[in-house]
Amino acid sequence: MEAFVLVRHGEPESAFERRDQSRKSPGPHEVGIEAEAFGLNYADVMACYGKYMDAPPLPSTLGYETAGRVTAVGAEVTDLKVGQRVAAFTRFGGYAREVMAVRDAVVPIPEDMPVGEALALTVQYCTAWYCAEESLNLLPGDHVLVQAAAGGVGTALVQMAKQKGCVVYGTASPGKHDYLRSLGVDHVIDYRKEEFDARVRQIRDGKGVDVVFDSLGGKAFKRGFKLLEPGGKIVGFGSASRSGKPNHIFAKLGTLFGFGFYSSAFLLMQSRAVIGVNMLRIADHKPKVLRHCLEQCVAGAGAGHFRPTVGATFPASELAKAHRHLSGRKSIGKIVVEWD
Repeated sequence: MEAFVLVRHGEPESAFERRDQSRKSPGPHEVGIEAEAFGLNYADVMACYGKYMDAPPLPSTLGYETAGRVTAVGAEVTDLKVGQRVAAFTRFGGYAREVMAVRDAVVPIPEDMPVGEALALTVQYCTAWYCAEESLNLLPGDHVLVQAAAGGVGTALVQMAKQKGCVVYGTASPGKHDYLRSLGVDHVIDYRKEEFDARVRQIRDGKGVDVVFDSLGGKAFKRGFKLLEPGGKIVGFGSASRSGKPNHIFAKLGTLFGFGFYSSAFLLMQSRAVIGVNMLRIADHKPKVLRHCLEQCVAGAGAGHFRPTVGATFPASELAKAHRHLSGRKSIGKIVVEWD
């Protein structure tokens, strides 16, 4: 069975090797899956360049998600069958034609669900669900800022916020503005020409927002926090601002200090909240919560509440091209790699 192995950090054309791997048998609580396709996430781009702390040591197989058919089940798995179509949160190892996943990270999907939509639900919508449904409670009329709103998680967050009747502000480059409007974003902000916090205050006559969903990190996170009204919450789930910066210690410290420092007493007095989300930690320590999120996302798509967007699909032979497309910040929604 084939897999793409990250053998060195650097440009994607030279970082990956396509290798044969021996078949494995699932452990007692695992599910074996023969993949139709896998998805890309921005963490993969960071890992490719050696900038993702949670990435396994080289050589390693990246990838958080896969979709395909069950080929084998462990002795303790009684509710999935061989041949059943599923999607899985893989916690690395997703860039493989055969994947082993823990049962709680696997969710059945309909036979007619497009594979790209299934992949989007597995990580991006699951992350958004945890941020918007498990970490806080959005209320009708809340003013919500979504950074990088045209991305996969951003798309999901916009849809979830609009389902709750929120007023949504979304940042994106100009070429993605029509897409954001099609999702229902009320106020589209061009982050290349406008300071997002100043623009929000201009729209709101000096007021800020109730919730910020931040995937950028660094200074953008600190500015987002300052934009919160009393009772506001900022949810951080990424550090995309690290992209394109050097990988030396000073650049890392610059990003770290850019986040800012927050006193518990100050948060209490202002009634503000800072929430961090890392889905790997949820997968490791709260697997039942992960399973709940996966099931809710698939159910939400089945009910028509969520509409995943597949921005581009590449054959596996063009993995490097897919990475370039995602890292170039021109993509929207989900980037899919199909096995060829």
